[in-house]
Amino acid sequence: MLEPSLDLSIVIVSYNVRDLLRRCLQSTFEGLADLSCEVYVVDNASSDGSVEMVREEFPQVNLIASATNGGYAYANNLALRRILQGPGPLPRYVLLLNPDTYLPPTALPGMVRFMDAHPEAGAAGPRLVRPSGELDLACRRSFPTPEVSCYRMLGLSRMFPRSRRFGRYNLTYLDPYAVVEVDSVVGAFMLVRGRLLSEVGLLDEAFFMYGEDLDWALRIKQAGWKVLYNGDVEVVHHKGESSRQERRRARTEFYRAMLIFYRKHYQRTTRFPLSWMVVGGIHLRAGWEKLALAFGGRRARREVSDA
Repeated sequence: MLEPSLDLSIVIVSYNVRDLLRRCLQSTFEGLADLSCEVYVVDNASSDGSVEMVREEFPQVNLIASATNGGYAYANNLALRRILQGPGPLPRYVLLLNPDTYLPPTALPGMVRFMDAHPEAGAAGPRLVRPSGELDLACRRSFPTPEVSCYRMLGLSRMFPRSRRFGRYNLTYLDPYAVVEVDSVVGAFMLVRGRLLSEVGLLDEAFFMYGEDLDWALRIKQAGWKVLYNGDVEVVHHKGESSRQERRRARTEFYRAMLIFYRKHYQRTTRFPLSWMVVGGIHLRAGWEKLALAFGGRRARREVSDA
């Protein structure tokens, strides 16, 4: 097997967040230290001049300007296929990175060292915080099994966030600074071993905006690897800037992703009465979200932001 020629390939999917993308790229290149790296930006048919900005200000970036907005998984796969099918060996690590993140100088070296120190890890993610310093709850979470999903939809995860039973959706009972094995980290910063592109495969393009990271994490764990959360490394996440522009579409895709994930991984092993309740509950919550959004509901916005 050929030795990896690069430490890191970074894939950033962007949609109409030019200024945040600029800041993300600046912090990325400033924080590489001695890592050998290539950066891909996949633009999902933006109309705000993002493509022109990248071409003019970051000529070292591998820019892929998609003519259509095919979704997050589709766009990431455009770059991941190039990495997988390239003439050289796969990089040691591949990073999925959102354009609305800001990387402190120690973030990339810290996460690469962390993966080097944990050869059992197929994927890992850092502690993501909002600009206010508040923890982005989605940065470590459990798989949405029927049980976990029911606690979420019934509101028990919010009522009892410190409960190890009811707080599993976003693992709200965990110390944010812990280093711990989890079911999944979030695609906003998801560091994956390069060899897994051929071992596990690419993202599932049935998912448009949510769920593809959960699905990838589950497949990574099914292949015998661990997924680790590293609370020692902090990354700032502005959260949801692209989805905010199409808020109704974002809510629809969130619940659509829940249905896709459930049917793909759990429906065949779930008894009919419970399966009917899960699917019905997802549809009911989706309808409630639409009504809440129509009347300017803040809770509806919060629900998806924590996904």
